[in-house]
Amino acid sequence: MATSDRELSSALWHKSSYSNGSGGDCVEVAANLPGIVPVRDSKRGQGGPVILLTTTAWSAFVADVKR
Repeated sequence: MATSDRELSSALWHKSSYSNGSGGDCVEVAANLPGIVPVRDSKRGQGGPVILLTTTAWSAFVADVKR
């Protein structure tokens, strides 16, 4: 599991499609790292805190949000 800034340097971050240009509360996720999905606040971006979820936990989260 990636836990360091160096290991996350290859993350390809994507902002939520619900993001707007007025500084709304949004998240960015990186889905290109095997076994984990890093999540961060889009307003803080690089250098801000990152939550690491397993791909299983991320899938469950997304499924619950869609309900």
